[in-house]
Amino acid sequence: MRHLMNPMDFSVEELDKLFDLAADIEKNPEKYAHKCAGKKLATCFYEPSTRTRLSFETAMLNLGGSVIGFSDAGSSSASKGESVSDTIRVISCFADICAMRHPKEGAPMVAASRSGIPVINAGDGGHQHPTQTLTDLLTIRSLKGRLNNFTIGLCGDLKFGRTVHSLVDALSRYENVKFVFISPEELRIPGYLREMLWDKAITFKEVIRLEDVMDELDLLYMTRVQRERFFNEEDYVRLKDFYILNKAKMDLAKEDMLVLHPLPRVNEISVEVDDDPRAVYFKQVQYGVYVRMALILTLLELA
Repeated sequence: MRHLMNPMDFSVEELDKLFDLAADIEKNPEKYAHKCAGKKLATCFYEPSTRTRLSFETAMLNLGGSVIGFSDAGSSSASKGESVSDTIRVISCFADICAMRHPKEGAPMVAASRSGIPVINAGDGGHQHPTQTLTDLLTIRSLKGRLNNFTIGLCGDLKFGRTVHSLVDALSRYENVKFVFISPEELRIPGYLREMLWDKAITFKEVIRLEDVMDELDLLYMTRVQRERFFNEEDYVRLKDFYILNKAKMDLAKEDMLVLHPLPRVNEISVEVDDDPRAVYFKQVQYGVYVRMALILTLLELA
């Protein structure tokens, strides 16, 4: 039995197969409409989510399965003090597979160690968000045609942004991917990621101004400054509008540069950018359904 805790749990070859399956699902949805008939997905979300939770639920329903679960810790026995270990043992009696989001880093890993069913990490604190990374990779591969030979800029909250951490991890395995980290000093990437890139001799640089590097990028990955990761409101207010991508900045970019965002967005991408054909963050949401369908089938060994 396999779990998904971070993107590195799958080899590059396994990811290729997963993305091929997701592409086939996109082209032939009727072929997969009953693959999970009689199967249940449990969505155990200890913190709020719109896209990830609904994407998982949509994926399972599209496969002909059903969904049980809870959307916040307050509506589960966690509010009574039940441990993650006990919760997953109970869930294993009800469901065939579980997607778990938790504010504490490592909580889904603890669940996986006690689970009788496959567990998917749907985000753990500021640590990892592997299914968002699979979504990002599928989006890039589908729209760029490759997962190598490009320069990607990651902008915003790089310190607490688990989507950034997972994506950097995953892309570090592909050839000739160059990273540009764009953030204020207070929100720079964690040291362990910097050291990983140094150890692998992967090219990267860190800058503060987005305008200075727009013309270098093949991909721009925007992120919001996350209020829920800050210890005080003053720091959040000071940094929340540090970056705002608008039409003027887009005019500095390559004609085929793509803009991605894990969403939700607040102010970091102006709505005037939405009509730019290079803005693909809503397409990215749809790719998230396809890749989660492929992941569920793979972990249930139904592909």
